[in-house]
Amino acid sequence: MPYPSSENHRMVITGGTPLYGECAVGTSKNAVLPILAAALLTKEPVTIFDVPNISDVKNMVSMLKAFGSAVRICGSATTITSKTMRTTSPAESITGRFRASFLFIGPLLAREGSATMPLPGGCSIGSRPVDIHLNGFRALGCKCITTAAQVHVWGRPRGARIHLEFPSVGATENILMAAVLAKGITTITGAATEPEVIDLACFLNSMGAKITIGGNGSITISGVEELSGTSYTPIPDRIEAGTLMLAAAVSGGEVRLRRVNPQHLTPVCGKLSEAGAEIFPYEDGLSVKARRLLPMEIVSSPFPGFPTDMQAPITAACCGAKGTSTVCETVFENRFLHVAELAKMGADITVQGNLALIRGTGNLHGADVRATDLRAGAALCIAALIARGETVINDIHHIDRGYDRLENKLSSLGAKIRRI
Repeated sequence: MPYPSSENHRMVITGGTPLYGECAVGTSKNAVLPILAAALLTKEPVTIFDVPNISDVKNMVSMLKAFGSAVRICGSATTITSKTMRTTSPAESITGRFRASFLFIGPLLAREGSATMPLPGGCSIGSRPVDIHLNGFRALGCKCITTAAQVHVWGRPRGARIHLEFPSVGATENILMAAVLAKGITTITGAATEPEVIDLACFLNSMGAKITIGGNGSITISGVEELSGTSYTPIPDRIEAGTLMLAAAVSGGEVRLRRVNPQHLTPVCGKLSEAGAEIFPYEDGLSVKARRLLPMEIVSSPFPGFPTDMQAPITAACCGAKGTSTVCETVFENRFLHVAELAKMGADITVQGNLALIRGTGNLHGADVRATDLRAGAALCIAALIARGETVINDIHHIDRGYDRLENKLSSLGAKIRRI
């Protein structure tokens, strides 16, 4: 069952214990959220398996119900039936909690020709304007009006050629969903090609869509008249896998992760290998083994580059490396909020613009800190594993947005961690 509320929960971690053992990685948050939104594209039942028990999914399900969908949850399987629907979103109290709420516009446009949504919320990691989404809808022949609080989009999408000025994952997914029922052929160039985008396309194709992923960020969608129900299992979470890999490596342990696609983690594996970790892929997973890491040079960028969602966790790992590391954030301009919290634990980090210089001392100590956003919370968990003494992490509702009971997985590997 989902946590009743984690607003007042904290994690307490006592550092100094290497991680050993084996655990399974959960389903990708960034894959399952757009897939849940895409369930609105058909009147027939859609069943999603291995749905993670995270608060972003809980909020997504609440929105589906508010739009008129019937939702049945049986264990980790969720079945959505959307025979009739409303096109105006629920209260901002739900949509303001997470950015994925904006992904409902594409399906609503495709099926009903209208959508009214508050501007999305989510982590405060920088400016993430919705202009790319709206320009894509306009290219499909729809009208858009934006006020200070909400967006209204209407019109029946029709095939078009669309070029994205930046490979935005959310915009690519929204346009993809809006175009599947459009008349004619839609071609998107400059599209995001993250594994989660590919997974959404595979899910839509399983419903009867006609989507082809080309090279160099090209996606072609041939519109169909209707989509059918389906059953689908989304991909494993590469960010959770990367977080656990870093936790194992920085702690000086050896961990085997099941349900991992190593190809989705190529840049993370590459950097850890350069830092001296031993990584062995095997069927349905990989293992990571390390002692003290060497310094790293990281530059975040869209896929297939180093994922921005791994920037905060690897910054924390660099605090335990032997020497000076650099981390350059090129995707979001406000994604170094975790640095101030790491500094409370003794981290020596200097930030200049979008560049962080981390002097790895391996001499962190426990402190009372707060998760400023989802991935910052994961970074603090990694730092706490190598810190002397006890670390208390507050505001862990951010962590619960994207990690399904992270403390249980770390505890199963030997970490001294508890939720209070």
